[in-house]
Amino acid sequence: MARSLPAPPRFGIEEEYLLLDAETGLPCDRVDDIIAAIPGQLAEHEFFHSQLETATPICERGPEALEALSGFRSAAARAADGLGVVVAGTGLPPVGGDIAGTRVANPRYDEIEQTMRGMVTRYYSTGTHVHIEMPSREAGVEAMARIAPWSPVLVALTANSPLWMGEDTGYADWRYMSMQQWATAGYPPRFESVAEYDGVIDDLVRSGALLDGGLVNWSIRLSEKYPTIEARLADAQVDPRDAVAYGLLFRALAARALRDTADGAASTPWQRDVVRGAHWVAARNGLGSTLVDPQLGEPTPAFDAVDRLLEHVSEELAHAGDLDEVHAFVERRRGDGGAAEVQRERWRAGGIAGLLELYRSGHGA
Repeated sequence: MARSLPAPPRFGIEEEYLLLDAETGLPCDRVDDIIAAIPGQLAEHEFFHSQLETATPICERGPEALEALSGFRSAAARAADGLGVVVAGTGLPPVGGDIAGTRVANPRYDEIEQTMRGMVTRYYSTGTHVHIEMPSREAGVEAMARIAPWSPVLVALTANSPLWMGEDTGYADWRYMSMQQWATAGYPPRFESVAEYDGVIDDLVRSGALLDGGLVNWSIRLSEKYPTIEARLADAQVDPRDAVAYGLLFRALAARALRDTADGAASTPWQRDVVRGAHWVAARNGLGSTLVDPQLGEPTPAFDAVDRLLEHVSEELAHAGDLDEVHAFVERRRGDGGAAEVQRERWRAGGIAGLLELYRSGHGA
């Protein structure tokens, strides 16, 4: 008898973009002009005037999210083009990272800068964040624990920040390295309950290491605003199809975690530093060589780890109708070696002009 699975959890995707000068590729402070030029679009400020953010509505299916993100990118790109700006889906600016960003005037951002000081003056990090609806906060904590061994594969699949200050860093995901400065960074420890999760955050706030719970910067966390877990693993993506497919893959992992919990299945044991080490390997290598096997903890060819992940969530992907979109995403990565490698190739062949053309391709301009 076929397994009866519950309805796939609802999800939402937040995308952040860099605004780059169309000639020099340097971060460009035109977010206010772009937001003003696209009324009716869900456009928001981020930390710097050279960053832009949007979010999908609550979605049940991938095409809903893709329509929202593609529509926003097209509108923002048209406005940006008239201003001599490129809306770029990349985790870090390839040039200009040595220039202090112009912070958006906001009391919240005032507090962050006062607390974090020089750490955020050049913090150009832009990512793709995915929210997955959970039946309870307890279920969210358990899902976070069950997803942990698989999470480095997601880092490798979405690594898209190999260039920084005009140089190839040798990493596929240099943004991952920049994020390690935060008091809460990398994959969180395993929590046995919501009470333990909340207690750790309270202790961090009380100690002065965190301004408040909203600044938890773990790779995955319970949302402060919504009944969701939030994945903060991925760089911004060049192609909105990749952002959506990553969101669907993460949804499948969360759904598998909920199913395993309901079935009483044993959770794979893991140690936090080992998982963080696997993330570091993924950030360095991307899809170019080896990753850490999610179940054995040993080096394995990158796409063997990817295939193992797809097998792990195959029922959830099929049940949600997401198999084709996710498999197409993985096949794109097999073909091009990963978004970071594509950026490297464009940089070597055409410098900043080649990269800007790549970024434009993400919105059809």
